[in-house]
Amino acid sequence: METFQSASALIAARKPEKPIIGLRPHAAGRAARWFLSHFQGDVAYAYKANSTPFLIGALYGAGIRHFDVASLPELEDAKTIPDATFHFMHPVKSRHAIRRAFLLGCRSFSLDSEDELKKIVDETGGATDLSLWVRIAVPAINAIIPLENKFGITGAAAVRLLMKTRQAAKSLGISFHVGSQTVTPEAYGAALGAARKLIGRAGVVIDGIDVGGGFPARYSIDPPAPLADFMTVIREGFAALPVSGECKLMCEPGRALVAESESLIVRVDARRGNDLYINDGSYGMLFDAAHLGFAFPVRLVGRQVRDPNAIAPFEFWGPTCDSIDHMKGPFMLPASVREGDYIEIGNTGAYARAIAGKFNGFGFYEEVILKDEPIFTMYGDDAATHVQRTPALA
Repeated sequence: METFQSASALIAARKPEKPIIGLRPHAAGRAARWFLSHFQGDVAYAYKANSTPFLIGALYGAGIRHFDVASLPELEDAKTIPDATFHFMHPVKSRHAIRRAFLLGCRSFSLDSEDELKKIVDETGGATDLSLWVRIAVPAINAIIPLENKFGITGAAAVRLLMKTRQAAKSLGISFHVGSQTVTPEAYGAALGAARKLIGRAGVVIDGIDVGGGFPARYSIDPPAPLADFMTVIREGFAALPVSGECKLMCEPGRALVAESESLIVRVDARRGNDLYINDGSYGMLFDAAHLGFAFPVRLVGRQVRDPNAIAPFEFWGPTCDSIDHMKGPFMLPASVREGDYIEIGNTGAYARAIAGKFNGFGFYEEVILKDEPIFTMYGDDAATHVQRTPALA
């Protein structure tokens, strides 16, 4: 794989026909080391966010040994990772998936119903070495993607499930998810408060608390709250729980670990007013921009402009024939952007590659390694300087 100092250096060297994924494994390693140093428990990477071997290698090299898998194919794919512990945290699984995961050595499962508990007990043969996590529903507070409507149990039903699961589990845990891209720490405090009430009502010994994912990545000039603030809220909320000193803490970061590890370099194939037609889109790596309203950071690469302060908002249209292949943005770029220019769309390392398809024959990418910093970062001593940087040019 070729290595370039930056996306601008790539474009200066050649004019690619296909969109290019620029990998920054150093960014993933830095994020992983930060979590391992600042989170007071097990850091289980959410495998679904990006499972490319190069990235997994960077996380593993930084010390990640726990992995949150959400399907049997994910587990089977990840099973070759040495010395890894897997947590099957999808609350609804087929009997075959449970049985196969157990045979592959997985002993950690999530559930949110008595039916799921019965399936796990049945398909593991009543195993006595299971770590079972009861997922509770908690409200989404300042989350871009709320998740409480599909999974999770509350109230008297949650109390009853905790009591029944306690009888089947060697280790009983409570898990929750505050929603993806949660930008304020209070969501974790509220969720831990809900867990505290349920533990008190159930009167059972809890061996683990899984605060899930939801930790934010940085996509704009205005940053989320510092990740250190999230750690403080979690630490204080965990300390207030009626659990023993042996109770373990776990988290499942995905986006926060890998968003900065990749960017997408696209070409402008046409400009119509402030609409830019580019060679990737919502059926490719820009699903979040099209369907969830993400305005990824962008910069023009490979060409200097006369007036870098002349910035304008643009909308993107992808290369397919479908009119929903539209990314509204706004994406702030030099007003002089034109057909043939190249744009780096930053911080696309989470979910973009995993979701990309091949509709209309698109969705094929070249890959290179980039040695420079992401457009925005949540980590490192230079994070404060990135707050002030306008990402118009490389």
